[in-house]
Amino acid sequence: MLKKVSLSLALMLVIGLVFTVPAMAEEDPLVIYFFPGGPEGGPFSTIVYNGADYADEVLGDRVDVRYRWSDWSPEQMVTQFQEAVAANPDGIAIMGHPGDDALEPHVENAKEQGITVTSQNTTLPALEERYVDEGFGYAGQDLYDSGYMLGEAAVERAELGEGDSAFIWGLKAQPERGQRTQGAVDAVEEAGVEVDYMEISSEVDADASAGIPVISGYLAENPDTDLVITDHGALTSTMDTYFEAAGKEPGEIYGAGFDLSTATLDAIQEGYVQLVHDQQPFLQGFLPIMQIYISENYEFSGLHIDTGSGLVHEDNVDVLAPLVEEGIR
Repeated sequence: MLKKVSLSLALMLVIGLVFTVPAMAEEDPLVIYFFPGGPEGGPFSTIVYNGADYADEVLGDRVDVRYRWSDWSPEQMVTQFQEAVAANPDGIAIMGHPGDDALEPHVENAKEQGITVTSQNTTLPALEERYVDEGFGYAGQDLYDSGYMLGEAAVERAELGEGDSAFIWGLKAQPERGQRTQGAVDAVEEAGVEVDYMEISSEVDADASAGIPVISGYLAENPDTDLVITDHGALTSTMDTYFEAAGKEPGEIYGAGFDLSTATLDAIQEGYVQLVHDQQPFLQGFLPIMQIYISENYEFSGLHIDTGSGLVHEDNVDVLAPLVEEGIR
């Protein structure tokens, strides 16, 4: 059974171990390969990186963290994971976007070599179940529930129902990652709102600006769209640009999406984005490094930690704004 723990308990555990328990004797630092997920400099992946980099700073010369940027490509993640296993490090923290089936043989190979593997952002439930006693944990949101939470709240706050329409741009095709999109679709449809769904292309997935003609064209053909949900942090951070390109004024369409960034903060304050689900990506960087460290040094099993904290909107965003500017939230 997966060992789910509260976020506060997890932080107390890792901080307590790092600062109060002496590390076991090591000749060399633990070599850890870490996957921030997206492109280097991307709005979401940068915050994940910031968390991992802070864990690296806290642990100092006890770890040597090496980063692999994947442009949100599941295929690239699999290839890079194989390469990381071939390098035979002490640990690997992988994004779960490729899914259990795609990663299973490579995780098995890693475990045969004694490499501690853990995951972040997107669950790998079968692999986590199998290897939880060997340090395989998860730091990230509950995907379906997070999508449902956002969709339900967006419909309620926008006061939508029968006869209204929504455009949802997501990643349903991805095995596990798609559960968040499905949750949003289900919530909106259950409220009686008509949903027009579009899969995010690999080009837009890697570069949100490539989506400008896509969504502006869609809104030109569907001018009465009431709600737009983008199931992607970079797309959400570009929503103001999308709406401006389509000739839409702030608040004309209810905009909702995922993950805070400085660009998303501006879009909320300007009125282009009304609702954002915050999964605290900083922790998805910080906690996996700590997971590998405590598993390698103290034989701890994997911790399953839900980092999905709730919803951000104009009424509470100012409290988080300074932390967003610092790249922490």
